[in-house]
Amino acid sequence: MEAPAGPEPGRAQIVTLTMNPALDITTGVDAVRPTDKLRCDTPRYDPGGGGINVARIAHVLGASVEAVFPAGGSTGDLLTSLLDGAGVPYRRVAIGTSTRESFTVNETGTGRQYRFVLPGARLSCRERACCLDELRSAAAAADFVVASGSLPPGVPADFYQRVAELCGELGVRLILDTSGGGLRHVSSGVFLLKASVRELRECAGRPLATEADQLAAAHELVDTGRAHSVLVSLGSHGALLATAHASQRFAAIPSSGGSGVGAGDAMVAAVTVGLGRGWPLVKSVRLGIAAGTAMLMTPGTAACDRAEVERLFALAAEPVDV
Repeated sequence: MEAPAGPEPGRAQIVTLTMNPALDITTGVDAVRPTDKLRCDTPRYDPGGGGINVARIAHVLGASVEAVFPAGGSTGDLLTSLLDGAGVPYRRVAIGTSTRESFTVNETGTGRQYRFVLPGARLSCRERACCLDELRSAAAAADFVVASGSLPPGVPADFYQRVAELCGELGVRLILDTSGGGLRHVSSGVFLLKASVRELRECAGRPLATEADQLAAAHELVDTGRAHSVLVSLGSHGALLATAHASQRFAAIPSSGGSGVGAGDAMVAAVTVGLGRGWPLVKSVRLGIAAGTAMLMTPGTAACDRAEVERLFALAAEPVDV
């Protein structure tokens, strides 16, 4: 794999924004049953939330990255302590409410996975403004901003459009991965939009039952100027890429499966890293598919291994036009 072109000293090439971070807790139990006390395995703790996950994987892949996020309370303290331990640079915006937890239970007897996601911390108008101020400062000399994850209570649905406008002012390319109102209210300024089929379906407001339907919805986002390119993740079926002049399908890399938690964030991180190396978008997406596949092999939301990503990247096929 080609080595990254080193970033300029004193700046982060990639800046991530996580408005709804979480302390991810993962454990296992033989069977999930109602009423009974369930004796769980020793829990694993990871710093989580879309942009934080992206920053962790980008850091593992050798990119210069900085994460911006609001955090408060003891869970916020533990989250930032875990980032310190991983060596990921960050800018924490202090808030008056506690950072949420996300709880994943692996049922070892069946292989099923149960994910419990608590509501995010409600942010005040001042706290939201501080997040944008920190993002503006961190991204002033960056090449990419990755805004990833849901919006917490107290954040207006058009917040990511404000982020897009900020990136436009700075001349920074925005990569966006979100859902719900945060996605529906984006009207312009996104360089690359990554969405799952579910997120794309919610945005389009129709079933999108076929690949042709999914590509049509992705191209609508491109044709209306909301995004320059749209990457649709299909899980075990690979991905679709829609640009102004092409529609392409990327095959998945065969794997033995595992937990899909964080695979989409790993894909976004690796795509951004590839673009930061000066690679074409198509090659960067192949790296993203490799990283997403590598993430399936890690416990909980632990970061994937760089050597494994490189091995899988060599197996990632070129896309086909559709």
